[in-house]
Amino acid sequence: MSPTKIRSTIILLPFLLGSSQIAFADTQSINLDELVIQTSRSNTKQEDNPQVVTIISQKQIEDQLAISTDSSQALSNLLPAYSPNTQKLNNSSQTFRGRSVLYMVDGVPQSNPIREGSRSAHTIDLSMVERIEVIHGATAVHGLGATGGIINFITKSNRSNKLKQHVDVQITTPTEEINSDTLSYKIGYQAEGSQGDFDYLVGLTNEVQGMYIDANNDYVGSATVRGDIMDSKSHDAFVKLGYWLSDEQRLEFEVNKYKMKGRMNFTGVDGDRDNGVPTRSIKGTPPNGVAPYNDVQTTNLTYTDSDLDGMDFKAQVFHQDFEGRYGASKSNSFQDVSIAPVGTLYDQSQNQSKKIGGKFSLTKNGLLDNTLSLTAGLDLLRDTTSQELILTNRTYVPETEYTNYAPFVQFEFKPTERLTLQAGARNEHAKLDVDSYRTVATNKDTSVLVNGGSPSFSDTVYNAGAVFKITPTMSVFANYSQGFGMPDVGRILRGVSTANQNVDTLIDLSPILTDNYEAGFRINRDAFDFELSAYQSNSDLGSRIVNKNGLYVVKREKKEIHGAEASLGFQLNKEHKLQASYSYVQGKSDTDADGKVDTKLTGADIPPNRLVTSWTANWDEKLSSLLQVSHAFSRSFDNSKLDFDGYTLVDASMGYKLPVGKMSVSVANLFNQDYFTYYSQAAYANDSFYFKGRGRTLTLAYGLDF
Repeated sequence: MSPTKIRSTIILLPFLLGSSQIAFADTQSINLDELVIQTSRSNTKQEDNPQVVTIISQKQIEDQLAISTDSSQALSNLLPAYSPNTQKLNNSSQTFRGRSVLYMVDGVPQSNPIREGSRSAHTIDLSMVERIEVIHGATAVHGLGATGGIINFITKSNRSNKLKQHVDVQITTPTEEINSDTLSYKIGYQAEGSQGDFDYLVGLTNEVQGMYIDANNDYVGSATVRGDIMDSKSHDAFVKLGYWLSDEQRLEFEVNKYKMKGRMNFTGVDGDRDNGVPTRSIKGTPPNGVAPYNDVQTTNLTYTDSDLDGMDFKAQVFHQDFEGRYGASKSNSFQDVSIAPVGTLYDQSQNQSKKIGGKFSLTKNGLLDNTLSLTAGLDLLRDTTSQELILTNRTYVPETEYTNYAPFVQFEFKPTERLTLQAGARNEHAKLDVDSYRTVATNKDTSVLVNGGSPSFSDTVYNAGAVFKITPTMSVFANYSQGFGMPDVGRILRGVSTANQNVDTLIDLSPILTDNYEAGFRINRDAFDFELSAYQSNSDLGSRIVNKNGLYVVKREKKEIHGAEASLGFQLNKEHKLQASYSYVQGKSDTDADGKVDTKLTGADIPPNRLVTSWTANWDEKLSSLLQVSHAFSRSFDNSKLDFDGYTLVDASMGYKLPVGKMSVSVANLFNQDYFTYYSQAAYANDSFYFKGRGRTLTLAYGLDF
């Protein structure tokens, strides 16, 4: 059998396995609860949403955690429009539909748009998460960079009126080269309960990640500078406290403290892209500097009242303290001849971002003879961000204060049982405050003085959509929505090269406004569900990172992206389910400023076309299994050095309920596929980032409820 036929067979395996059972499928209708999308902010049901919305359930999260504890890997396995996982702490190039993702935890923004250090995907352990709500495409409901979509991690809440505890342990090892350097292990504990009107949930995790091994039994290259997941330690402490003031009023307070830090036992060695030699790792402490890390604390206080004069009211105030440290290097952007000869100066950068904000919304249902629902609200945010060079005590990015307030309104009108109309507007008011500062000298250049300023921006973004039910089980939908985001302000400010430039006149600081058009249809009939959509995403002043003389700088240019998504599910019977989802995306930008897009976007901006399939089975009350296959299709670019070869990954897991507790056995990359990651192949032609993907691993886990 040819390699192509083998690959096709693997991709279709879940369908081939399931086809023999379709004739025996349980024809009983499987009723699902109507899903209300919390992220929509207006109690919109999933079936009435004119945008594609994916709900990742707790069971799906647990299935993915049994295979890999990396949150980005879980998202990549379940969302084809999300870029393949970098397998690093840095999530650079991990876009959604080719645009920026707004990560949130219970509605609290985790993304750092003022200085996008590509660390936003790792701020919470997924074991603390009950479900993940994903809105595909730009949305006017939330600001702060939701130009490609929203990924909102909804944390767990107490579900018991008595003390319930859970403990789990997990160990992961490559199937070859098993030693103390390659072993990974994790332990977690959770407790929940209530006393009268008070309830609580506490979660703790501690994890040590060993070195990764590729399919050739070699150490995967270390991302010494940008930060790595392998050879790291992490812990998460989560507390959620709730109090019912009445049957309708609830107060909820939560704190999540997450930190992942490198152990500094290995250092990366450049590869050779031209000759197919990957970046490697050798044992030894990286030269100079201290360990890179992510250190994030999110605090959130929420008050809800489900009957405030017949309305739903929600008030939320939050604070996030984020630090992201990178490894030491002799980067061109760190050099200063007044300190050391060019090319010899090591330094190390650290991002600091503090957010404080509030979200307030009021929803009134039942207007106009129970046909109209109205939601109005106000979002407030202040983000103070800076970036320091900690070895030489220099300011890399000046402290920048971003202030935003945005009133919004959303309507949902149902003139008939079949038709749902939605519309809304969000008025964004944003302001940047930057004091005068001096840039860091780069290469042979001297630093320049930049005059501070307070540029402000005001834009209104709109959304309008409709869902029409052709039959009770079939509907069509169409949507127009705008997204508001900021470019990487910090990268722009540190890259100023003209002396006495005024911050107020920097056009590159202008917001990114994205227009998203989408149409599709859905079928949800008994044990069968199908959704297909096509979209177009345009921005006149988009943002793209390019390498200019060894420095990564921001280019503002027109960008157009189009694509399609499809998802299919078969509940063969009560025990077996097949699922498949596909994403197609293409994009171009205007690189010569003639008003027409002319150059293909690379892997730094858009994901490959991908097909993901899975087969879940509950063989009996004790035994369950999962088989999932992910295929990334090859892609060519205008720069042939970035052409992507494509690859197929297969994962399998099995769970078994013991007399006491439950154990699981999982194998990731079942066939030990030898491949370079999408980021390594298609984002940047860089010998330092030419990483192989992780080879086959075996994970054993045991969990106990008591």
